[in-house]
Amino acid sequence: MPFTVPQAVIRRTEGWLVRRGAPTMIEGYGFVGHVLPRMLPSLAFVALASLAWLVPLRSAGSHGWILLGGVAVMTLAAWGASTVLVRRLPRFSRRAAIAFLAAYATMPVAVPLLQLAVDGAVTPPGGKVVGLLGFVIFFAAAFAATLLATTYGLGTLLRRAVRHSVFDLRNSVHLLGRALPALLFVTLFLFFTGELWQAMNRLEWWRVVLVVVLFVAITVLAAAARLRDEIGRVEQDLSRPTLAAACRGTPLAGVRLEQLAPEGRLPALPLTPRQERNLLLMLASRQLVQAAVVGLTLFSFFLALGMLVVTPETAGRWIGEKPQMSAFFPVIPVAMLRNATLLAAFGSMYFAVTSMTDADHRQRFFAPIIDEIERVLAVHAVYLAVREQAPTAPQGQSTG
Repeated sequence: MPFTVPQAVIRRTEGWLVRRGAPTMIEGYGFVGHVLPRMLPSLAFVALASLAWLVPLRSAGSHGWILLGGVAVMTLAAWGASTVLVRRLPRFSRRAAIAFLAAYATMPVAVPLLQLAVDGAVTPPGGKVVGLLGFVIFFAAAFAATLLATTYGLGTLLRRAVRHSVFDLRNSVHLLGRALPALLFVTLFLFFTGELWQAMNRLEWWRVVLVVVLFVAITVLAAAARLRDEIGRVEQDLSRPTLAAACRGTPLAGVRLEQLAPEGRLPALPLTPRQERNLLLMLASRQLVQAAVVGLTLFSFFLALGMLVVTPETAGRWIGEKPQMSAFFPVIPVAMLRNATLLAAFGSMYFAVTSMTDADHRQRFFAPIIDEIERVLAVHAVYLAVREQAPTAPQGQSTG
């Protein structure tokens, strides 16, 4: 006998996917119906926070900070109200979307005009370098960043990754006890290399940041290559026991899989490029935050080791001249801080790549992330199957 699943269950399942940082798994996922409503709180926050430019600090004197505090309170209140509104909004019509986008598009013009009327002068975000174009750049960049973060659920992914990293910190003896020995074997002798100290003493901080970004990019690329292999394996495992285990604790827990998959399994459906990118970000965020925990520990270790072993005189002999001392920590040479940063970034990259390739490290560190992706894909398969049998839902419903 055919069965149907209530629309409320389907909507709750879509909300479950959003809370797992996989919003692109929602069928019919689009800008007007799904992305723009969830962008509303963030864009409202940006628009109202821009009123801080309107506070005439010079003319208001000591009361300027009171005005600024009032703007901050009003901004946070509007952000909370818009968040509640989006959650309760049954649909986001095309007309409402056009009106909202048109209102946001006026901000680069409205803000400087209001500022000119209130304070008699305009202070663009980029100063005199870009002039009034700075308002356009600022609001366009805010919109693009919010669009990217909302489309792929980056905020949710970051929160979940941090939550898992806190769990890793609680079990730091296990995590670091297995990761640090191999990392120290690779990096420890480099820390005492005189040529490296010479290079770090002269290397500017922005170049060090670019090197760290390069290591992060390598980690993401390695994760992307590994994920494609994992997706090919996961998509073939949609048997009924796997689906039942994945749906446990989700809105689809009560679905009768024996009727949904009478042949014992569901057919594997190909993922869209956007869905693959979403899963890549899910994997990369967990890997990067986990690697950051290891990197922070490595940085602390090298800093403590350097303070104990490397005196300013020793650092001067390695560098060939008197070392630059840190402005914030006058007893620590700048080269030591840059060395610790560089080796910690390299060690984090090494840990992240090794955790995906080495069998033992993979079982300890990488397998839990793949298990979560497997569950998302299994729930997605059941969600698509029950959605085909459900009555047609109104377009543009909010998914929480």
